Amino acid sequence: MKGEKCNSPKCPFLKRSYAPGDAGAKSKPRRGSDFSIQLKEKQKARAIYGVSERQMSNYYDQARKTKGQTGAKLIEQLERRLDNVVFRCGFADSRDQARQMISHGDILIGSKKVKTASYQIKIGDQISNAAKSPKKPAKIESGWLKISASQTAEITGYAQKDELSQINEQLIIEYYSR
Repeated sequence: MKGEKCNSPKCPFLKRSYAPGDAGAKSKPRRGSDFSIQLKEKQKARAIYGVSERQMSNYYDQARKTKGQTGAKLIEQLERRLDNVVFRCGFADSRDQARQMISHGDILIGSKKVKTASYQIKIGDQISNAAKSPKKPAKIESGWLKISASQTAEITGYAQKDELSQINEQLIIEYYSR
């Protein structure tokens, strides 16, 4: 933490944005090894989607075995998780809140309750919010989600990696393929 001094104009970070010492101003910030960059990208994806290491490894294995680009398939599988779809529909403010709604039985697929956050949705699935006081979904412009006014969302396709991701999936693939 920077501390109270950084709330004033005398903040040392504003005066000098380089490392302390004689060589601090001359040195470049460290880039990190290829492995560390790949690891950080994988950990970022795990944190965004809220999956465990085992789940991430399993998603990679499934993506590697399917036809097509492994990176695109990996992102597609992560996006097809029910907790992510509930978040993308606007029924929840975060993926954690979506996961809680699912585990409490507030989300219906078709007319059945699904209490598994990692459930993989399919094209044609109807997702609805069965909560007592459902949140009004936000209008999300997406080619694969169709949200109606009656608190339901229909899956019309699968998410494409160029539509949504701030993740460099190639680094994740390189991490797992070593």
